Amino acid sequence: MRLDINLATRPYEDAREFWSRWGLGVGVLGLLTLILLGLTIRGWVNAGRDRRAIAELQAQIHERDTERASAQAFLEMAANRSTRDQSQFLNGLIQRKSFSWTRVFEDLERVMPARLHVVSLRPELNDQNQVELEMKVVGETRAEAVDLVHRMEGSKHFQGSQLVQEAQTGDNAASVIATVSAIYVPDPADRGGK
Repeated sequence: MRLDINLATRPYEDAREFWSRWGLGVGVLGLLTLILLGLTIRGWVNAGRDRRAIAELQAQIHERDTERASAQAFLEMAANRSTRDQSQFLNGLIQRKSFSWTRVFEDLERVMPARLHVVSLRPELNDQNQVELEMKVVGETRAEAVDLVHRMEGSKHFQGSQLVQEAQTGDNAASVIATVSAIYVPDPADRGGK
């Protein structure tokens, strides 16, 4: 048997060395591709489940909105307006009666800075039937009122607290009077408070 090997036209290539060097890299890339493909398929399946859950929730929301619209239309009928108005009035009275001054002052005591004093406190129901507190506080510096707002933001009983207004008082401007507004959220167990 005779082998014709012409190294000038066909240079010698060591295939074993090529596959030993690059085979491991190609194998790792192939494995990585399979893993990424599997993760992509799993994500696509999970996204399909999420889309179905979102569609179900949107259908429930639409159903509730339809119920609400029909109930609102029923209450808007001329025969039912007086009952609706009386119900809203009584619900407002009940909500005002359930307001607990003691709880509010206890919760304020927990967040009040040391040298800040409440001068006036006025609770009102807003459009969402939430108790909105507007209080005037007096302190030595503006920083104390800002500290009160920050502490109220960290409390579970006060939401949306903000420094509405501030002014220097006295001839030498030794104190600051500030108006702070916040929505008061009582504990659910305290709703029937005194």
